[in-house]
Amino acid sequence: MVQLILCEKPSAALKIADSLADGKVTAYKEDGVPFYNIQIKGKKVIVCCTVGHLFNLAEKKKDGSKYPIFDVEWKESFKVKKKNAYAQKYFDLLKVLSKDADEFIVATDKDLEGEVIGWNILRYIFGKEDGLRMEFSTLTKDDLIYSYNNVKKHLDFPLAHSGETRHIMDWIWGINISRALTYAIKSAGAFKLMSSGRVQGPALNLIVQREKEIQSFKAVPFWLVNLVSDKFTAEHVKGNIWDKKEAETILKNTEGKKAFIKKISKREFLQEPPHPFDLTSLQIEAYRVLHMTPKETLSVAQDLYTSGFISYPRTSSQKLPFALNFKKILDKLKKNNNYEELCNELLSKKELRPNEGKKSDPAHPSCHPTGEFAKVEGKGFRLYDLIVRRFLSTFGEAAKKQTNTLDIDVNNELFSVSGTITLEKGWQKYYGRYATSKDIELPKFKEGEELKYKEIKSDAKETQPPKRYTQASIIKELDKKVLGTKATRATILDTLYQRNYIKDNSIQATELGIKLIDTLQKYSEEIIDEKLTRHFEKEMEKIREGKADEKEILEKAKQTLIKIFNKFREHETDIGKELLLSQRKTEEEMNTLGKCPKCDVGNLKILFSRKTKSKFVGCSNYPNCKNIYSLPRNGLIKKIDDKCKECGFYQVLVIRAGKRPWKLCLTPNCKSKESWSKPFSEKSLPKNDNGKTDKNDLSKPSLEKSPQEKSLEKKKTLENTKIKKTRKPRKKKNENL
Repeated sequence: MVQLILCEKPSAALKIADSLADGKVTAYKEDGVPFYNIQIKGKKVIVCCTVGHLFNLAEKKKDGSKYPIFDVEWKESFKVKKKNAYAQKYFDLLKVLSKDADEFIVATDKDLEGEVIGWNILRYIFGKEDGLRMEFSTLTKDDLIYSYNNVKKHLDFPLAHSGETRHIMDWIWGINISRALTYAIKSAGAFKLMSSGRVQGPALNLIVQREKEIQSFKAVPFWLVNLVSDKFTAEHVKGNIWDKKEAETILKNTEGKKAFIKKISKREFLQEPPHPFDLTSLQIEAYRVLHMTPKETLSVAQDLYTSGFISYPRTSSQKLPFALNFKKILDKLKKNNNYEELCNELLSKKELRPNEGKKSDPAHPSCHPTGEFAKVEGKGFRLYDLIVRRFLSTFGEAAKKQTNTLDIDVNNELFSVSGTITLEKGWQKYYGRYATSKDIELPKFKEGEELKYKEIKSDAKETQPPKRYTQASIIKELDKKVLGTKATRATILDTLYQRNYIKDNSIQATELGIKLIDTLQKYSEEIIDEKLTRHFEKEMEKIREGKADEKEILEKAKQTLIKIFNKFREHETDIGKELLLSQRKTEEEMNTLGKCPKCDVGNLKILFSRKTKSKFVGCSNYPNCKNIYSLPRNGLIKKIDDKCKECGFYQVLVIRAGKRPWKLCLTPNCKSKESWSKPFSEKSLPKNDNGKTDKNDLSKPSLEKSPQEKSLEKKKTLENTKIKKTRKPRKKKNENL
């Protein structure tokens, strides 16, 4: 009897093989794809892997001339997209290995994506409708052994059906809306690929509506009257004063008058420990304290998980069940010098009870450290440290705070100032530098005592418009409104950037983004209706809970789309004309760098050469001015506003898959080109303990390589290839962080 264990990634396959093997692990590589032969209780086991999705949805009969289309099927990913060519060698190896297997165990990640990945491989490669299922939240030896010994007899079909429904719904929604928008522009006399999606439309609508609030905002003047002393500034108790004459009256009443402490009040309160991390709160906190984007956070966290250092990060849970064995995790963590003292303090407590939040996840606990560790550097270390300290702080006592307030009387005009101090750190001691609240201690006074002050002044102010969303706050808003999933929101946001619908870290909707929303609101508002999107999110959750049927939900979605596009077609040309104009304006803005230094007439623009199939920077005054600058052939080129620090000339941002974005100065032989791996903004990099950018981290590649980089240059036929020399995987030694 031969068992085959299917893992989601090569790194997971190695972990599982090492953890489950009774003895020697025999490792093979076939065309660069690893697999392992092990023995478990005398049973021969093959541990192999995929590399994410090996199947993508595609139109059964490709016909780009119509919409809406619903005739869709799963096809090999390498047949659907050329960039997925690397997946064929995984597909071929799994096909060969499955022929020798009698029993199949799916050990992919326990979530919507992982269940669909495993189910598709079972169906379309192994030829099986069902299989055994290992379920785990960490890639530690103990958890993997427990998962194997308690393997489930079937896949989680409600989860698989829910995941497949989401894939199909997102596909039919996205392809049809994108095709409709593209054909609308075509009907207006031009060709331009446009796109949107089931969640992208409502997400963009949130950003556009905020942008409109900012643009239409009218500032209202008000005045603040403050008493200024050497130690503090106290504000008049009326706060914002909307009448200038009233502010002037207060100044007259207090001119030359003495100030006395009328009342001293103290209020003690407890600040509860933070909740454990779910993915959304992890992304928000990492953005706040580490300056990591939500997409970066998910990528780095995924690497920490596959290395066995943290539990599964794509969780919506804020729960830490007692079955995790907190004492065991703390015993492991205390071997690390960074956490030894803190862990010992927690272990001395009579009871370890985390301050859990309300959110739960049926598949996984909150994101937490496993206690396993080795050397981790750069962003990996910083995110790991944040996760560890958050975990420790949830077991801490409430922090005890005290707010002191002084009420000051100046000729019957009252001013007030407050300051909060920490009496007992409690959980903040465990959270360390990430607990960023600062104490404000007021001077000691007695009631009735005279206060010497410098002046009482009136400051003219204006009300401020709403703040633009940041990448963290929009993720939080999408979570609050139940739009998208914890694992997809960062990707949706990134897509809006790539399509030039939004720009900047303080997210601003572009003219194209605003016009797209305006046009859809005018002619087809259902496409951006968050209520409709949320309705189907809840319907898919019912499928996961076993309370709804996949086919019925998809049929409802199809009927909804048919109604939407019947209405859309009536206004197709009008929609196209409005979108085309804004698209051209946005493209012009996004590609124009500034005045040409050679002719001072035209503008330097990012252009595309049909002859060389590559981008370059040239002058719009061509052919009168032939000033040009070359650009890298590979990668996405984007305009940035800041000039080169070395020479003061224009720069562009170069973005390549799996690598850090980097600035490129257009000046030939500029000194800045000595380090092409410099990231876009040092402000966005994580800081070391001194609050400075870690210069050693600047030239390091990202943790996750692109599939293209990982694929080999030449493919071989599996049956005719000799198996490489067997080896036993080298076990890494644990090292302190």
